[in-house]
Amino acid sequence: MNSNERFHATIERKPVDRPAFWLGLPVADAIPALLRHFGAADLRDLYVKAGDDVYPIEFPYHSPAGDAIYMAFDWTGAGKQDDEHRTLGGEGFFANCEDVTKVTEFPWPDPARYIDRNQCRRNAEAAPPGRANLGMIWSCHFQDACASFGMENALIALYERPEVFRAVMDRITDFYLRANGIFYEATKGKLHAVLMGNDYGCQTGLMLSREQIAEFALPWTRKLVDQAHAHGLKVIHHSCGAIRDLIPDLITLGVDAIHPIQALAKGMEATGLKRDFGDKVSFCGGIDAQELLVHGTPAQMRAKVRELRGLFPTGLILSPSHEAILPDVPRENIAAMVEAALAH
Repeated sequence: MNSNERFHATIERKPVDRPAFWLGLPVADAIPALLRHFGAADLRDLYVKAGDDVYPIEFPYHSPAGDAIYMAFDWTGAGKQDDEHRTLGGEGFFANCEDVTKVTEFPWPDPARYIDRNQCRRNAEAAPPGRANLGMIWSCHFQDACASFGMENALIALYERPEVFRAVMDRITDFYLRANGIFYEATKGKLHAVLMGNDYGCQTGLMLSREQIAEFALPWTRKLVDQAHAHGLKVIHHSCGAIRDLIPDLITLGVDAIHPIQALAKGMEATGLKRDFGDKVSFCGGIDAQELLVHGTPAQMRAKVRELRGLFPTGLILSPSHEAILPDVPRENIAAMVEAALAH
């Protein structure tokens, strides 16, 4: 099997020669050491040398608000954001908005102005051959809505001004639908799947009730999932934390895989997820990045990967339990993870 075949078979829970593997997304400070360890020339070469079955395709978006699709809105009026300083906690544009007609007063960006279609295509064409190309669309509509009020104000708005919150969600989701449409057309025939999502979980449970998420987030998620499926793409839905209670709803939405299995979050034990949901949806993750990757030994890494492979001979894309690999992860642990994941 090549990587793309292995990815699709894994995500469709069909027999594979080995489960698909994804190294994840190393943060900038972690990349130099990884390049040296694997003898790679650049990040693309790192994915090849590490044997990744999944290749992330970045969504190029550059605007006055930020240089990423997940930083498309200047909610606080502070100007251009970066990954290090963006927050959900600052008071946003709609913090005190009580009139749904005022939602139009925000300077909603036109995504077509800030997406370079040619760069989208070049990003996809640069993927190594035979990989499963994963479009990093994020489309984090609920997190954006929370940031547009400020987190505390947003949670109050769900009770006191739900019609305003829904109107904001409509505008944000419309932005992502238009942006994704441009990306999908520009990369037509080059993408195989997309990663989208919002963080709904804490370490011990959901941040909101399941009923609130179903009411104030998932109807808009369905539109994004349906759009991706209409373009023939698999959908991996991301949410950190203890989201076990939400998994049945994500299955109902038709997502193809849930990312990540955050191994130490309450209720996210791989054994229980396989038992209760393994015939209905696939997963991505499972290799604990909170403790094991950082403090474990290479032998423990290999043992965990073998355990997950025994539990999920298919239906699990082996990957760290958070997509970002940080600089404090020992290189020998990453090497042991890769070795065990790729073994036939």
